[in-house]
Amino acid sequence: MARKSINDMSFLDHLEDLRWHLIRATFAILIAGSVAFLMSDFIFETIIFGPKRMTFPTYQWLCKASQFIGVDTTFCLDEFPFRIQNRTMAGQFSAHIWTSIYAGLIIAFPYVVYQFWKFISPGLQINERKHSRGFIVISSLLFFIGVLFGYYIVTPLSINFLGTYTVSTEISNEIDLSSYIALVRSSSLASGLVFELPIVIYFLTKIGLVTPQILKKYRKFALVIVLIISAIITPPDIASQVIVAIPILLLYQISIYISKVVVRNQERQAKKDTKKKQV
Repeated sequence: MARKSINDMSFLDHLEDLRWHLIRATFAILIAGSVAFLMSDFIFETIIFGPKRMTFPTYQWLCKASQFIGVDTTFCLDEFPFRIQNRTMAGQFSAHIWTSIYAGLIIAFPYVVYQFWKFISPGLQINERKHSRGFIVISSLLFFIGVLFGYYIVTPLSINFLGTYTVSTEISNEIDLSSYIALVRSSSLASGLVFELPIVIYFLTKIGLVTPQILKKYRKFALVIVLIISAIITPPDIASQVIVAIPILLLYQISIYISKVVVRNQERQAKKDTKKKQV
């Protein structure tokens, strides 16, 4: 049976179409998650627990930088003064399952974006589809850069601060497994999603909810929001917040430029359509 055109589809038809795209995306995540489940040694020993070891590249670089400028820092410790513990019977199994699912989401992200694109693309005009061909590549690239930024910058900064912070020598840090994994997961995924800002601005501009003028007008408010986000996903020290805030502010500036390009293209298309009507 031939697929209905976008104009012939009812609301229920759109919902049915969306359902199948979501099923395909979920199936891809489960497949990728199953692969991650079988690679538990690499996922946990190398990736998850990598930032807990002082041999992690970020600590090595920050230690050398601190020594160069002559500042005492916790980045040069032999090991972190805390242990990771599992306090529930199903804790390790649950951590294995959920970590595999989140790893599957990260791995399958390009396909998930592809399914999203397949759902919305029939509603776009031909010229809009032509100008958006790189959507999947660009959005996936931004997401992976964000995840790497979160993993190599936000995560180690957070672990270093929180893992060495003490209010009394009478207290020993026995970190729960789920708490540790949640920090690594949220730092990486949150950064990946934040790096999608230019894509979000692109679509908001396309539907008329955002303009370059609005983005410029509220730039000061955006700066405050960025600092708040930085404070949430990083430890409460100025250096860490600045390190996280800088790329987000750059993304905001890039988003303004993208919004300008979208508006300019829309104005050009509107002029062409007007000329055609006049002819």
